[in-house]
Amino acid sequence: MITSKIISNGILRALFTIVVAAILLYFLYQIQSVLIYLIVALILTLIGYPILDFFIKRFKFNNTFATIATVFIFLIIIGGFIIMFIPLILNQGQNLSLLNTSQIEQNSLQLINQITRWLERHHIDSAKIMQEADITSKLNFNFIPNFLNAILATLSSFGMGLASVLFITFFFLKDRKSFLSTARKLIPDSHEEQILNSIEKINKLLSRYFIGLLLQLFIVFILYLIILLIFGIPNPIVIAFLCAVLNIIPYIGPLIASILAAALTMLANLGSDFQSEILPTTIYVLIGFWVVQVIDNNLSQPIIFSKSVSSHPLEIFLVILIAGFLFGVLGMIIAVPLFTILKVVAKEFFPESRVIQLLTKNI
Repeated sequence: MITSKIISNGILRALFTIVVAAILLYFLYQIQSVLIYLIVALILTLIGYPILDFFIKRFKFNNTFATIATVFIFLIIIGGFIIMFIPLILNQGQNLSLLNTSQIEQNSLQLINQITRWLERHHIDSAKIMQEADITSKLNFNFIPNFLNAILATLSSFGMGLASVLFITFFFLKDRKSFLSTARKLIPDSHEEQILNSIEKINKLLSRYFIGLLLQLFIVFILYLIILLIFGIPNPIVIAFLCAVLNIIPYIGPLIASILAAALTMLANLGSDFQSEILPTTIYVLIGFWVVQVIDNNLSQPIIFSKSVSSHPLEIFLVILIAGFLFGVLGMIIAVPLFTILKVVAKEFFPESRVIQLLTKNI
């Protein structure tokens, strides 16, 4: 028989659970920077495992020296990027040192006017459309100082974040066996073998995935750089790097990269004639970027990703598409690693299922 005491106890337990969950979420929100450090350190750890094993097996380093050598390689790579980009960023900073937002706005309006005149010569009444939309009056570049201040604030905390990430990565690599030993004590004996096998396979597959992702981004970066150098676009390294990084977002990232490259190409040639120089150069750059995307989507990306996580290219495409519909851009970014983890766990815990056998036959 359900009494008022039982009902009140149930309500109190539910309220207590809600309060604890709210406190936990608030706590996680407050330490979100630490969580980001841990995630980045974990990714670096997965990338660093093959390098660590190489030093141990090939050069006979002990675990500590192999870990130091691996972290040192990360430092060299990060330092190389900093040395490469700092002068270019400073150069752009000098160009905007006075934060002359009115001049930037004037240049953008000039570009819009050139596009409008060109369209009118081709019997497209774009001026009327732009007047009705009141686009020119809505252009406001006063956000640029705030944006640059935000970038400076991010750069100021970059040093501490980088040190924290490398420090965590060092111990993730060095004490991985200790972590595994501790995990053994916490895992129930009935599922110990399955869980440990899952961890080992996940570690192997995700290490290959992130290394493959870096290789894919590097290939795209080189191809973008070649195109920008051919057409003499200013600051090609920075633009190529930014556009390559956007490829982390499947399918949407390359589109954003193409739009960014087109806008920067137009602004770089602003003093030239629109029809004879600006438009052809922009079209050529866009065609070059689309060719790179064809190469990336049909050659490098399917081969690298399908080999690294042992999944069919169509399978990866569908997983990314579904994750994008369900969770947006973030879902598209984490779709492949999360799907790989779920496949490994499913194979260990449900090996008799025919669907699982079909999906995990290559793992």
